[in-house]
Amino acid sequence: MKKTLTVLAVLSLLLTQKTNAQLTKGNILVGADVANFNIGLDEGGKTAIDISPKAAWFIKDNVAIGPVVRFGLTTQKINGETATTTTYGIGAFGRIYVNKPDMNLLKHGRWFGEANAGFGGENTKNGNSTNGLSLGVGPGYAYFITESVAFETLLKWNPTVGFGNEPFKSNLDLNLGFAIYLPGKATLNHVKSQEGK
Repeated sequence: MKKTLTVLAVLSLLLTQKTNAQLTKGNILVGADVANFNIGLDEGGKTAIDISPKAAWFIKDNVAIGPVVRFGLTTQKINGETATTTTYGIGAFGRIYVNKPDMNLLKHGRWFGEANAGFGGENTKNGNSTNGLSLGVGPGYAYFITESVAFETLLKWNPTVGFGNEPFKSNLDLNLGFAIYLPGKATLNHVKSQEGK
């Protein structure tokens, strides 16, 4: 019973707090971005998807860091042969949110800048490949549908520098995704302390 009351108290806290509270030190972000989503239906049509799951911890208000994984697959059938390109990456990313009311377009939205670094590559079957240092940087916008869930869009430049047939490769991706902002240990402890009063 006590656990049920604690869960209900946390949910009620999440539903009543302001968007700014989701970006405070100790909270957690879990989400995924999808880019280049395309399903080719015609002959020679291209089918592609690029997905990047991520998790981050707010090390201070409006600043989050954490791991990110990237996986992409593109296939296209030309003259009876299938060309397949695989994109991959693993590394760390960071975000800084702009928490100034006069700079945000919508009441429940927040601009952010995101950057990442790690190991990654892009390899085409029987074609060019680039593997090595994978980077990324770009602006984004998070619109909070609820106090804990945000729809996010991110325009990101993703260069890869390293070795292979091509030592440098870059893409500009428009990512769409969702993120869940969870209360951290400090928030849960605060709720438990309020429950005991």
